[in-house]
Amino acid sequence: MNATRRLLHVALTGLDRPVRAWSGGRTKYNRIRSGLPKTHTLDALCVGELAESTSLVSHPNAVLVVIATGRGVYARTTPDKFGFPRLRRPRQKQHHGYATGDLVAASLPSGKYRGHHMGRVAVRATGRFNIRTASGLVQGVHHRRLRMLKRADGYGYGTRPEDSSTG
Repeated sequence: MNATRRLLHVALTGLDRPVRAWSGGRTKYNRIRSGLPKTHTLDALCVGELAESTSLVSHPNAVLVVIATGRGVYARTTPDKFGFPRLRRPRQKQHHGYATGDLVAASLPSGKYRGHHMGRVAVRATGRFNIRTASGLVQGVHHRRLRMLKRADGYGYGTRPEDSSTG
């Protein structure tokens, strides 16, 4: 990191802009002085020069987490263990207006999974879909019971609490 910092500093100085660089020791000093635990997010707040009389007053309680989920596969056959085509996959990725990975909400009035569910959908040509929620898998939900919240874009979004205890 120190070698990269120096090379980056030299390259940015050539752009005639004010540039400053500090070591990781400065970040640690600021973090300890502010009484914050060691996390990647809180370290980003402590980078750089803070006046001696200044410490961080507040920090985020939750951080955004982004996970690459992909956009599906282009393969149209499923090979066996020898590499020969075994099954034909469907030519379309959308069924009944939904694609695998879409964020949906389902309202189920009766049955084993009665209630309201929100999560990522796995589509089937039959129109009965599975929904992966935070609490588990809801199977066999009819497409008429779904409401689209967000189209799949290849990423999964969520939040996680930031550890605010003193470490």
